[in-house]
Amino acid sequence: MLPKEMLALGLMLLMSNFAVTVADEALDRALRLMSETPLIDGHNDLPWQFRKQFNNQISKVDLNTLSTTHTNIPKIKAGRLGAQFWSAYVPCDTQYKDAVRQTLEQIDVVHRMCNKYPETFKFAYTAQDILDAFHSNRTASLIGVEGGHSLDSSLGTLRIMYDLGVRYLTLTHSCNTPWADNWLVDTGSEPSEHNGLSPFGKQLIVEMNRLGMLIDLAHVTVTVMNQVLDISKAPVIFSHSSAYSVCPHKRNVPDEVLKKVKEKRGIVMVNFYNDYVTCSEKATLSDVADHFDHIKKTAGADIIGFGGDYDGVTRVPEGLEDVSKVPDLVAELLRRGWTDQEVKMALGENLIRVLKEVEAVRRKRKHGLSPDDVPIPYDEVQNGCRTSYGYADAGNAAAVHPLSTLALLLTVALQAFFTFKA
Repeated sequence: MLPKEMLALGLMLLMSNFAVTVADEALDRALRLMSETPLIDGHNDLPWQFRKQFNNQISKVDLNTLSTTHTNIPKIKAGRLGAQFWSAYVPCDTQYKDAVRQTLEQIDVVHRMCNKYPETFKFAYTAQDILDAFHSNRTASLIGVEGGHSLDSSLGTLRIMYDLGVRYLTLTHSCNTPWADNWLVDTGSEPSEHNGLSPFGKQLIVEMNRLGMLIDLAHVTVTVMNQVLDISKAPVIFSHSSAYSVCPHKRNVPDEVLKKVKEKRGIVMVNFYNDYVTCSEKATLSDVADHFDHIKKTAGADIIGFGGDYDGVTRVPEGLEDVSKVPDLVAELLRRGWTDQEVKMALGENLIRVLKEVEAVRRKRKHGLSPDDVPIPYDEVQNGCRTSYGYADAGNAAAVHPLSTLALLLTVALQAFFTFKA
């Protein structure tokens, strides 16, 4: 081999070794930061996979060996998952039918999962619970209900779900509720029914503030985003949404809303679904990092979080195939010049701050406000599967209706009788 060729080969090997060293250093740094600050992910649909694959019979599931999901215990450990909002999701076609029952069953399966694997999971209700779980080397487990249809338009149901450990409500999924418009309205594929929030929808926001429940704006229209940001006294979250300027999908968050989230001291937890990352079927880890960079540039590192949407999507980026891969994304942010403090904010400090501020609003408002017991107007929820008990007007109408029919029949009969006699 000629001296020049040997020199060129030596330079190539040197550069390759340097690149590997830099990559290893970034990953080592990422793992160190993740050992100091809990990675808090805003949205994981493993509970829905329990229903789809096992009809929620987790006695038949071993999370240590389960291989048909993005999430299992070895992947959680490898991914350094410090805390997870598990999604209590049921589809929109349960609305007006059995949505409440099915949602309660999803809440139940999260509790049963935590009880089955106490060495891995610790159920969490508060920001401090998250930190306590992290310090005991367990994954703090919280619940988010994904879709307002799960409430059946009931503030009482909202309160009961809070008592069962639900700490955020996504106001809509991919369907309008009787009180809020969903994101598909912005695509033009569905009509607006409320111009954002109805009066009851606004009532619900106030009650969520009083309870101390996080308001999740993933899946809603831009109008709803802005209305909630104006009404809420507490910070809000986007549990699994990305940046609209990077991928103009209506499930993502426009820049003007990112700036309002900053003003409200909220958080946008970046979604990994390919369609929301690149607006196509293919994406890479680097494409996801672009969303982190854009949100940081537009509104600062203090509104960013992770919201992978694992086990709720059909396509995930190359390099982020399951929950074990998240440290590689953290390493990529470090290679892009993110500081240790910025990374720690995105990992979990931002969400901890948001939850603590929501809890503070709860403490203030619980002393001054009673539970809101004014129900949604019956004509806004009337359907063939709903009774009207308790609604005086609707009840009277229901009671009078048979008598009115009888009176009409008697009148017709009498008219026929006298006509016959004549």
